[in-house]
Amino acid sequence: MKAFLIRLLLTACAFYFLLPMLPGFQLHGNFFHAIGAGIFFSLIAWLVEFMAIAISVFLTITSLGTALLFLIPIWLIGFWFLPAVVLKLTAILLPDYLTIVGWTPAILGGFVILIISALTSDGKKLCRIE
Repeated sequence: MKAFLIRLLLTACAFYFLLPMLPGFQLHGNFFHAIGAGIFFSLIAWLVEFMAIAISVFLTITSLGTALLFLIPIWLIGFWFLPAVVLKLTAILLPDYLTIVGWTPAILGGFVILIISALTSDGKKLCRIE
C-alpha cells in the first residue's frame, strides 16, 4: 500500500510538474486534479494490462502455444508503449482535465511514467528472491 501511494504521488507530481513541460501536453487544474488524473491513470493502466494479459493467455491456450512466437516480441517491444496508450486513453476519458495533442507527447510522457513505475516497483515480487 505504501509503494502504491508513493507511486501515485510521484505520478501526480509528473502530471503536474514534468509532463506539462512537453509540447502538446496540458493539465487543466491544480495539484488535486493531478492526483485524480493519477488515480484514474492507475485504474486505466490496470485495466489495459489485465486485458493485454487476458488476450495473451487466450491466444496462447487456443493456439497451443504457437502464438508465443508473435506475443513475446510484441510484449518486448510494447511494454514501453502501453503507458503511452494509457495516457491517450486517460486524455480521451478526461478531456476537461488532460489534453494530449499527438502521439509524440504521449510516448514521451509514457516514458516518464514508465521510469516512475520502474523506480517504485518491488523487484522481489518479480523474482521471489529470499
